[in-house]
Amino acid sequence: MPTDNRFREYSPNQDYLLPPSLREWLPSDHLANFISDVVDALDLSEIVDAYDNSQGGQAPFHPVLMTKLLLYAYCIGVPSSRRIEKSTYEVIPFRVLSANQHPDHDTISEFRKRHLVALSRIFLQVLELCRKAGLVKLGHVALDGTKVKANASKHKAMSYDHMQKKTAELEAEIARLLGEAEAIDAAEDVRYGRGKRGDELPEELRYRERRLRKIQEAKQALEEEARREAPAAAEKAKAESDVRPQPKAQRNFTDPDSRIMKDGATKAFEQAFNGQVAVDSEYQVIVAAGVTQECNDKRQVEPMVERLKANLGGLGPKRMSLDNGYYSDENVEFLRGEGIDAYIATGRLKHGEVPPPAPRGRIPKGLTTKERMARKIRTVKGRCTYARRKAIAEPAIGQIKEARGFRRFLLRGLEKVDAEWLIICLTHNLLKLFRWSWQPALAG
Repeated sequence: MPTDNRFREYSPNQDYLLPPSLREWLPSDHLANFISDVVDALDLSEIVDAYDNSQGGQAPFHPVLMTKLLLYAYCIGVPSSRRIEKSTYEVIPFRVLSANQHPDHDTISEFRKRHLVALSRIFLQVLELCRKAGLVKLGHVALDGTKVKANASKHKAMSYDHMQKKTAELEAEIARLLGEAEAIDAAEDVRYGRGKRGDELPEELRYRERRLRKIQEAKQALEEEARREAPAAAEKAKAESDVRPQPKAQRNFTDPDSRIMKDGATKAFEQAFNGQVAVDSEYQVIVAAGVTQECNDKRQVEPMVERLKANLGGLGPKRMSLDNGYYSDENVEFLRGEGIDAYIATGRLKHGEVPPPAPRGRIPKGLTTKERMARKIRTVKGRCTYARRKAIAEPAIGQIKEARGFRRFLLRGLEKVDAEWLIICLTHNLLKLFRWSWQPALAG
């Protein structure tokens, strides 16, 4: 290109005389540089020690490189292995983190699959960094849940009642097709003589047999699940295999661990999991996270508090706020036993309904556990405390689903989805550290 003094020099084909530093391609305060520094400060021995080069062969990509790529990708909402591979060629931050190396999408996917549990355990290390940075106080923790779509279509699910009907239909069709095949074989034996191979099943018959087998397996799984969940009073019935699933109980053929759930925001029914987060009020750091198959939140209080305490060395919050989906007398008593000042809504006001006036004076005698909690929420202190819940947990979920676009899991199966949810939540906390301008060099 000819030189033009009107403009700055532009020479896209210019060769470098000295090798450039990749980090100079980005501002020093870029998120990619921050992720790189943080990962360098983490203990990745669980991942690194899993490799053994004694067998020879081509050396794998460095686990630190792969971890940086995955965590940065989850931070910006592009965790697809194919998009990560493409980005190492086309997107500067990815190219900087990979040091101009380009692992293909199969390698990235296999790394995530192989080290999924170890990657999810980084949640604890990042949470500890948040504590050291002063971002976690445990004065007030809010618990909330959100429905996240499974990597499965709800149209690939079938109810137990429909399974029973479909099983009978398919068995009848298979019997008919087998009868037709036998009649054709007999006629061909008469015409051509014996010797035709017997394994040449019609495609129509093979399809129906495969479908019947899948439905029977799903039906059996629902029956086993119903027997496991039957109350103690039904032990005799369980032994006699008399326990049956509810007619509307469903099982998905793509991800059997997922369930049909109603999304609270859209009111639509989706094939999903229920993602739980416990969020500290100070800077909206997620201090505990998990995934459940249950549509209802009532049984999530105790396991989430136990996770929180395990994550923080036995420490629990001073107070907790929870919406009415978590209310039960048992949960109130459990939190009281843990020494936690709980604020749990016992119901929901209708649109436009005026809340009752704040109670005054001593607490009346003879109130039930639910009535006492309802009264506590209506007090001036109760209203102020509970009102903070929306400003603590809901923004964290909003940042994950809206700002970063995580509305569907990549992985399948409850254990894998739980680990992926921890990775999503740990990158939420990484972004908190980044926006707080925390630097690994300042740690501990």
